[in-house]
Amino acid sequence: MGPRSKDTLSVRPVSRGSRSRSRSRSPNPKSTKSGSKTIKDYSSEGVTDNDIFRLPASDYQWLVGLTLVAAAVRLFRIYQPSSVVFDEVHFGGFATKYIKGTFFMDVHPPLAKLLITLAGWLAGFKGDFDFKEIGMDYIEPKVPYVAMRLLPAILGVLTVPLMFLTLKATGCRTSTSVMGAVMVTFENALTTQSRLILLDSPLIFFTALTAFSFSCFTNHHEQGPSRAFTAPWWFWLAFSGLSLGATLSVKWVGLFTTAWLGSITVLQLWVLLGDPKTVTPRLWFKHFFARVFCLIVIPLAFYVGMFAIHFTCLVNPGEGDGFMSSEFQATLNSKGMQDVPADVAFGSRVTLRHVNTQGGYLHSHQHMYPTGSNQQQVTLYPHKDENNIFLVENQTQPLGVDGEEIAGPLAWDNVTAEYIYDGATIRLYHLLTHRRIHSHDERPPITEADWQNEVSAYGFEGFAGDANDLFRVEIVPSWSDGEEAKKRLRTIETKFRLVHIMTGCTLFSHKVKLPDWGYDQQEVTCAKGGTLPNSLWYIESNAHPTLPEDAEKVNYRNPGFLGKFWELQRVMWTTNAGLTESHAWDSRPPSWPTLLRGINFWGKDHRQVYLLGNPLIWWSSTAAIAVYVAFKGIAVLRWQRSYGDYKNVNFKRFDYEVGTTVLGWAFHYFPFFLMARQLFLHHYLPALYFAIMALSQICDFVLNRIKLPILGKRPVVGSGFIAAFLALSISVFVVYSPLVYANPWTRDACNSVKLLSSWDFDCPIFHTDLSQYTTAYTNPNEPVRSQPPVSPIQNNHQQQQHKPQKQKPIGDKPENQAQFVISDPPPPESTFIGREQRVEYRDEYGNVLNPELVSMLSKEGKVSLQTRYQTQTRVIDADGNEIIKNVHVDEHAPPHPDVEGQNPETNRKGNNGEESVARNQPASAAGSAKSDYDEKEASAAKPASENQGATK
Repeated sequence: MGPRSKDTLSVRPVSRGSRSRSRSRSPNPKSTKSGSKTIKDYSSEGVTDNDIFRLPASDYQWLVGLTLVAAAVRLFRIYQPSSVVFDEVHFGGFATKYIKGTFFMDVHPPLAKLLITLAGWLAGFKGDFDFKEIGMDYIEPKVPYVAMRLLPAILGVLTVPLMFLTLKATGCRTSTSVMGAVMVTFENALTTQSRLILLDSPLIFFTALTAFSFSCFTNHHEQGPSRAFTAPWWFWLAFSGLSLGATLSVKWVGLFTTAWLGSITVLQLWVLLGDPKTVTPRLWFKHFFARVFCLIVIPLAFYVGMFAIHFTCLVNPGEGDGFMSSEFQATLNSKGMQDVPADVAFGSRVTLRHVNTQGGYLHSHQHMYPTGSNQQQVTLYPHKDENNIFLVENQTQPLGVDGEEIAGPLAWDNVTAEYIYDGATIRLYHLLTHRRIHSHDERPPITEADWQNEVSAYGFEGFAGDANDLFRVEIVPSWSDGEEAKKRLRTIETKFRLVHIMTGCTLFSHKVKLPDWGYDQQEVTCAKGGTLPNSLWYIESNAHPTLPEDAEKVNYRNPGFLGKFWELQRVMWTTNAGLTESHAWDSRPPSWPTLLRGINFWGKDHRQVYLLGNPLIWWSSTAAIAVYVAFKGIAVLRWQRSYGDYKNVNFKRFDYEVGTTVLGWAFHYFPFFLMARQLFLHHYLPALYFAIMALSQICDFVLNRIKLPILGKRPVVGSGFIAAFLALSISVFVVYSPLVYANPWTRDACNSVKLLSSWDFDCPIFHTDLSQYTTAYTNPNEPVRSQPPVSPIQNNHQQQQHKPQKQKPIGDKPENQAQFVISDPPPPESTFIGREQRVEYRDEYGNVLNPELVSMLSKEGKVSLQTRYQTQTRVIDADGNEIIKNVHVDEHAPPHPDVEGQNPETNRKGNNGEESVARNQPASAAGSAKSDYDEKEASAAKPASENQGATK
């Protein structure tokens, strides 16, 4: 045994020699072919030509059928509801401003808003409806709201065939492509968003268009060098860039789409770099610059072009111009000004603007603070006004030719102009009220902080003033333009601080509004250690009687298109980041994939529109994402352990095709975790589109490409699964469709489908029985008799005559004091009976008040009245009895505050002194946490970004 073992070990050299001789004598032809194939070029293994222009005829039939079904689902009763819903408050209102040409500021780019405006304008909309509140009626003012809703609805319809074609372009079979398209069609949240004047349907359409076009380009790219730089290759690459530009021009969520395309493009260029045989350095750079041009230059050019149209349309001042700089505002009609003298001297009549907080004017008026010193108010006011004019006085009066002091604020009109240099001590004399800007150790009325003092206007005509009127000019060179402006005060060019001599504080303003007694204008204080931007001022207008006509003059520089473009981008970014206040219906990203909560869009007439996804589709798509994440984790572990899974073509294609789609989902979902601003469920919809695509692709691999033991022999099982899943999805859609279409529903049916306690749609709003929604039929050819007003109403009319003149009857003719005015009988063929006018008194929460109580309180001066006009339609039977009663006030949406909520134009008075914008509630004191709404109002439908400077 021992020697034999040694002999056995001694044959090693012979074994090595035999292997070497065998390899040299007979090489393996299969191995050689395999090796040469792997290094042939950069084409991907297992990829076929999925040209969407060469599909089978049956696929085009499916495409047409799916589009028709989508149109039926999206357009069904699109006229319902016939009143303002959710963010139609904002985007319908923007259409009004586009048509009127009044400037507004929104955090979203303009493309979708321009398209909605175009649809309304083509339908005859004249911009005569302001969309101010949820629940405002469209019918009576004849707003072409259906045409405006059709634009997002049509784009929502076209998203369905895009899903089908995108899945075909990635290699999916017809059955799973149909599956993806049907899921998009019957997804409740996507359907709800596409039926209203909102931006999400255009956003999802252009996102889908980008995914489709880039999938077609990727298919050409993966087929290798033979397809590079051909006409279809260039077409799909350029079309991807155009679609990407459109996505960016709807919402900045397009930046996430850009990141997704960019990551795939970097991967493609990396693969090209690894093919030295067919891709030379020169050819690689050709690929690189082709992508730079198509995926960067074209989208940016499209995006900038949309803002060029935006600026062309908005040429008049509006509520949003206060967000912009003085240079920007000067480009709007009637906002520009004549050239003004550059040098500022003692005795100059000037207006001072704040550098920060959108540049309001230092302002005073003959109203006193109700607290503190009870002296005259000093505020920041956004409009040009005579109360903004101050005369700049020296701390001492000038001397006449006789050596005596010249008394009075106009003393400098008769002496040689003396320029004001850095460090000069001045007083600001308010010409209309003859009081001087004044500060003292008294807390401000709102910001009661120890480091801030009250600023008031103090004195009377002929009063020489006191030491608390003195301020020192401190020019800030880094903010001033030009060498001379850094030495002495120059109009527009010099930025300076005003330091109070007695206390050392600086004149200061910040985004804090005064209550009603301050007319919602912005607070001005004297702050010790205030931030520099909030303490900076400059002089906008300047006049002095001794300055010659040929004196040097200045004006705002014209920023030009690019200057306005970049400034608006900065303001949009800043405002968007500042939308941090909570909202009754906001939600956070962790709750979106599991559909924990929706959004109440609208509630009225015992119906509701509530944004809620199709739970089956929603949860299945989330499960698909989880399946791929688990697959990828296991695949990476097996790869690390040297398993050869990636030698399998289907395994490799599954990882790449589904992986790129899941990457799109991740890019459209995870960035929201970094945002502190208001977020809503509809922000998840682009990510949902990619999740549905991933679900379809996974089903395609499992049911069609991977040969499983059962399904491989019986493909009918896979088709049956798809049919059953889609049938169940459609059934779920139908169950929740009353929340999509504002259809009749019952309380019991509503409660029975509340699968989660966090789904807070309002079941009590519905009737208990569907028969209660039935309206009796009246013959339109039979005249209807109107009932005369009853006696109690006439008594109310007598009460109305004693109320203050400010309150007028609601109706088309406010001057008519009658409670009811019935028009002449209509012709027999008309169903319009008449028009009624009625006055109701309501408190701030909408509760109806007794007219006698209101009259008594008015006489005692304990109530203030505001007029609101509201139109409602009543349906009556042949005897004049009301069939559908007006809805109780609790079912109406709450009053919507100023759309520009966080608006620097703090005064709501127009040039004619009338209220031009509804006034917000008084600003709360710093640190106040008390809510302005009670619990009932908190559960009602509210527009996004309520009380904010822009929209979500």
